[in-house]
Amino acid sequence: MKVAAAAYPLDWLDSWSQYEDKISTWVADAAGQGAELLVFPEYGAMELATLDGRETAQDLQKSCWAVADRLEEADKVHVTLAAEYGVHILAASGPARAESGTGTKPVNRARLITPTGQIGVQDKQILIPYERDQMDMDPGGPLRLFDTALGKIGVLICYDSEFPLLAHALTEADLLLVPSATEARTGHSRVRIGSMARALENQCVSVMASLVGEVDWNEAVEVNTGRGGIFGPPDKGFPDSGVLAEGVFDVPAWTCAEVEPGLIHRVRSEGVVLNRAHWADQSGRDGTPDMIELR
Repeated sequence: MKVAAAAYPLDWLDSWSQYEDKISTWVADAAGQGAELLVFPEYGAMELATLDGRETAQDLQKSCWAVADRLEEADKVHVTLAAEYGVHILAASGPARAESGTGTKPVNRARLITPTGQIGVQDKQILIPYERDQMDMDPGGPLRLFDTALGKIGVLICYDSEFPLLAHALTEADLLLVPSATEARTGHSRVRIGSMARALENQCVSVMASLVGEVDWNEAVEVNTGRGGIFGPPDKGFPDSGVLAEGVFDVPAWTCAEVEPGLIHRVRSEGVVLNRAHWADQSGRDGTPDMIELR
């Protein structure tokens, strides 16, 4: 199958139809390249706040709730497009209301949408300091593993990809989707390295999408740098570097790569190394090290 990772820019939206046209164009472009799985980035949904005017878009808390109020409507657009093109879409994440409905703070949520209209949600597990303090957000619901027609899929939103135990909880996943939003190349590198490390440890394929470009209406997404990237374990059947495909920095576009599910299963059983199977060998070796004095 072919997977597509977006380098996606935010736009000021003057109407709902403008949003529908934009998403339709992006989905049609990826589907036209043969992609069956489309991954949009973290906080790509923030542009929905502009539909409530500049005062709301410029206010961190108001903009978060404005996006949360429009996510359901945005998902309907993605459901229609997923069915029309026969694709799976990880919709761009954004602030959402807690699933319990009782939360007083927004969570950062991505939604996986299938061609049959099913929607699986994944909330960010570990928030960066800016999300905790300035955006006043909460971590959301638990990690989930989605069993789809394309294989088993897990989602690690940006910072979550930097924590190996989260990925290990998704060790059954064939694909780890990593929607990201990073201000500087240092941040992009952290998430890229995390995505590659998770692909190595779980012997799977990770798909990293990035927010790109600058806006003057919301400080949370004011500056964004990145590119699409698709990674696998550097082992049998995969590139020596582990990089299946990478885009050009800060150029809005899809980055696509062919992924063979059979290779994932093969490398897990017949790889030169067996990181996934040998994870348990760390038991008893990850405690406090023996202190040896050498002076």
